[in-house]
Amino acid sequence: MVSRDTFSSCHPTVNFLYFALVLLFTMCFTHPLTRFVSLAGALAYDVYLNGKKAVRFTLVYMLPMLILTAVLNPTFSHEGVTILWYFPNGNPLTLESILFGGAAALMLVAVVLWFGCYNTVMTSDKFVYLFGRVIPALSLVLSMTLRFVPKFRTQLRAVSESQRCVGRDISSGTVLQRMKNGVTILSILLTWVLENAIETADSMRSRGYGLPGRTAYSIYRFDDRDRYALLWLGFCGVTIIGAWIAEGFYWNWYPRVKFTPFMPIVVFFHLVYLALCFTPLAMNVYADRRWEKLRREELAE
Repeated sequence: MVSRDTFSSCHPTVNFLYFALVLLFTMCFTHPLTRFVSLAGALAYDVYLNGKKAVRFTLVYMLPMLILTAVLNPTFSHEGVTILWYFPNGNPLTLESILFGGAAALMLVAVVLWFGCYNTVMTSDKFVYLFGRVIPALSLVLSMTLRFVPKFRTQLRAVSESQRCVGRDISSGTVLQRMKNGVTILSILLTWVLENAIETADSMRSRGYGLPGRTAYSIYRFDDRDRYALLWLGFCGVTIIGAWIAEGFYWNWYPRVKFTPFMPIVVFFHLVYLALCFTPLAMNVYADRRWEKLRREELAE
C-alpha cells in the first residue's frame, strides 16, 4: 500500500466498489468522450501512485499499444459509409473504422491502467478480507494469482543474477548454451512457483482458513469517511447507470456515427462520470493540501 495515497487508506469495500464501477463503465460505454475521460483519470491516478515509473510505462508500452490498435482496426474492419480510400486488394478504408479503432484503443489502454491502479491499491489482504468468508478457496486462489506477476518478476531477477554469478547467464555463450541456461532458469522458477503455492496452502490450512465459525482479526474499520465515500459512489453509480439506460451515453459507430446530442442533462451525466473517474486523485489532492496547511501552521507556531 502506498502510504501517501489517501484513497488506498479507505475501507476495502470502497476501493473494490470504485474499481468495479470504473472498469465496468470503461468496458461497456462506447462513447469516445467517456473513454477519453476514463483514460485521463486512470493515467492521472497511476502517475500519482507510481510517479516517473508510471510515465515511463505509459510511454514505452501503452502509447505504442494505443497507436498499434488504432492503426490495425481499419485494416481488418471495413464497415462504414464514409469511404476515404481503397486498399490495393479493393477493400475500403472508412472514416468510421478509423474512429472506432481509436476509441477501442482508448478503452484498452484505460482498462490496463485501471487494473494497474487496482493491483496497487487492492492488496491481497484486502481481497481476502472482503471475500474470505464468502468464497474462501476462490478468494485465496485469486489473491495468489493477483500477486503472482510481481513476485514472479522479483524471483526471476534474483534467479538470473544468481545464475550469472556462476557463469550460467543467458546473455553469454553460444546459442545452445544460452538455451540450456534459459531452460535451467525456467526450471528453477517453476519449482519455486509450485513450492510456494504448496507452502501457502499448507500455511492457510494449518491456521484453519475457510473453516466454518473461524474468526479473523481485521485492521480495517468502517468510519465516517468511508460512509461518505460509499454515498458518493452510490450517487455516481446510480446516476451513471440511469443515464446509461436513458441512452445518455449513446454512441453508434456503424454504418455511420450517431450519438445523443449534448443537452444540459447529458452534459450533467458526463460531468458526474468525470467526477467519478477523478475521485481518487481529488481525495489525494485535498488530503495533501490539508496536510501542507497543517504543517505550515505548526511551523508558524
